[in-house]
Formats: sequence, structure tokens, C-alpha cells
Amino acid sequence: MISLIDSQKSAANDTAVVQRLARAIALSDGEFSLLLACCNSVGKQEQVLSLLKEFSTADIQKIVLSPKVETLYTNVVSALGSAQPDALVIRGLESVKQINQLIISTNFMRDEFAKQFKFPLILFVNEEILRKLIWLAPDLKDWAACTLRFEGSFQRNFLNCW
Repeated sequence: MISLIDSQKSAANDTAVVQRLARAIALSDGEFSLLLACCNSVGKQEQVLSLLKEFSTADIQKIVLSPKVETLYTNVVSALGSAQPDALVIRGLESVKQINQLIISTNFMRDEFAKQFKFPLILFVNEEILRKLIWLAPDLKDWAACTLRFEGSFQRNFLNCW
């Protein structure tokens, strides 16, 4: 059972992590970066995004991937067109049926992301997707400037950033 004190600590940790994410977006200054937000709960992802809006005035766009998507790069290009938001959040990786193919193709296209996008790309991943990134696309995973980890129970949050 989580006590009130644990809940308060968890909320404070969540807030601190989201503030760091907002700061990373603000400091990107028109440069591409890859940020990973590891969260096993879709509901918690929504809470994080809601809190992020409180701490950031940036134009943060969101794409929720279809289970049928096969490549991340082409999906982002077609969703954005010529727009260059201040940041882009990608959700729905856990529902992609051909996730291994998507991860491998994203790894191959990683240089194109930096060439074409002048904003941070925030990928919401769960533990399984994070393991697949490490296994199937270690170069892409190493490219991530920051990995934010939200535990499912929210008893603790870990930040591995810079």
C-alpha cells in the first residue's frame, strides 16, 4: 500500500522530471534531439503530457501511431508536412504490429531525422519497446539525449539525462 507521503514524493518526482523535459525542449533551440519517455501506462502518458503543457509554452505536437504503421520517419513526414513544431511527441509504439520492423527502419533512417527535423522528438515507450530499442537499434538508443523513466506504480521516477 502506498502511503500519502509516498504519493506526495511520487508527485514531486513526476513534476521534477516533467520540468526537465520542458527545459530540454526549451534548450533545443531549433536543433534535433531524441528523448525517450519510458512509461508502461497510457494513462500516465496523458498525465505527463498534461503536466508538460503546464510547464512549457512550446508548440508541442503529438502523433499517435496506428497499429499498421511500418516506418516512423515517413509517418512523421506525412503527418507534419512542412511544419516544424517546437517539439513532437510520438505515442502508440506499443500498439504497432510490426514494431521490430519499425524500430530497425528508424535506426537506418536516424540521420534523416536530424537533417529534416529541427526540434526534439519525444518517443513514449514502455519497458518492452525500450528493450527492443536496445537490442534491435542500439545506435538509435545511444543517440537519445535523455531517457526519462516513469515507473508504473509511481513510487519512484528515475532520470538518466546528460
